[in-house]
Amino acid sequence: MGLHLGRLHVLHFRNHREAELALCPEVNCFTGPNGTGKTNLLDAVHYLALGKSYFDPTDQNNILHGEDLFMVQGDMVTTEAEDTILCSVRRGQRKILSRNRKEYDRLADHVGRYPVVMITPYDGQLVLEGGEVRRRFLDGLIAQFDKAYLDALIRYNRAMLQRNMLLKLAAERGGMDRSAFEPWEDQLVQHGSAIHAVRSSFMQELVPLLEEHYAGISSGPERVALEYRSALNERPMAECLAASWERDRAAQHTTMGIHKDDLLFTLDGQPLKRFGSQGQQKTYLIALKLAQFELTATRSGLRPILLLDDIFDKIDPQRMRHLLRLLSGHRFGQVIITDTDPARLHAALDGLDLETRFFHLDHTGVAREEKERTIAG
Repeated sequence: MGLHLGRLHVLHFRNHREAELALCPEVNCFTGPNGTGKTNLLDAVHYLALGKSYFDPTDQNNILHGEDLFMVQGDMVTTEAEDTILCSVRRGQRKILSRNRKEYDRLADHVGRYPVVMITPYDGQLVLEGGEVRRRFLDGLIAQFDKAYLDALIRYNRAMLQRNMLLKLAAERGGMDRSAFEPWEDQLVQHGSAIHAVRSSFMQELVPLLEEHYAGISSGPERVALEYRSALNERPMAECLAASWERDRAAQHTTMGIHKDDLLFTLDGQPLKRFGSQGQQKTYLIALKLAQFELTATRSGLRPILLLDDIFDKIDPQRMRHLLRLLSGHRFGQVIITDTDPARLHAALDGLDLETRFFHLDHTGVAREEKERTIAG
């Protein structure tokens, strides 16, 4: 089923004082010099789709300097309905997210309604940073089409927080009856086991798609793989908690469980982080995100909005040709692309049978549509 953002309105968001854009259902291009706020507009779309920033988890950091609030509003259009989404953050207050003027009781209830996939140079942190970044990627991916998974994750984290508080309290008091921990450990076992089962099953679907897309983008002979590492691969959650009890008491927090899981990216059996070139790492990450797109579309029944941040500036012509082939084959729904070079983007997209709309940003943050180049091909 089709999904696209028809209108985007931002107020006091990042470097944008105010901007309003009418987007087309297929390809939209934001062009302009670095620092004009192209990526910030993509992040505004991410806020509408998922209720949070792709780049900065602290909402208040996204308020324009010197202002008290930001607001992002847009019209999400599917074949069945048109919904107006509003997300606003005021300093010192909680975030407000509403759909058709009805505020959500829980932000989690919005996740998955409008799937989105972002490909950006910042994705390099998936390779270079610690396991928390990769877990957040995996959780965000699955949560877009599995409400039960997201609920289990929220409940697991709450139970772990309570258990960690008890561990600290026990250390302060010089001990505590083991039975006090049982209600929270029962929840950790229940929800942790469910999360592990979903992650394991999900990886079996994701890995073949990753391999397929990597082969499509790269002409090299290398083999890629993605390994899901978890203590629960070896033994059940209850046994993990029992085995780590003494260590948990000493550390005053829960040291084993699905919150320690990680993904290992490999190239010809070697860690991508250590043995992959920059080009191989970029290819791997683009293939991973295309696999994410395909799997999300299949599971959710909606083709996600695809956000490509400065992508054609960071990849070689061969990888660009692969992406353009996918674009011209109508594999995607709505695509929003940023680029510093409008001429390069026009040249790349001209001749494709796609409705294409260009917006040029200058250093005032104003986005102006290029009326004369609305349709390409």
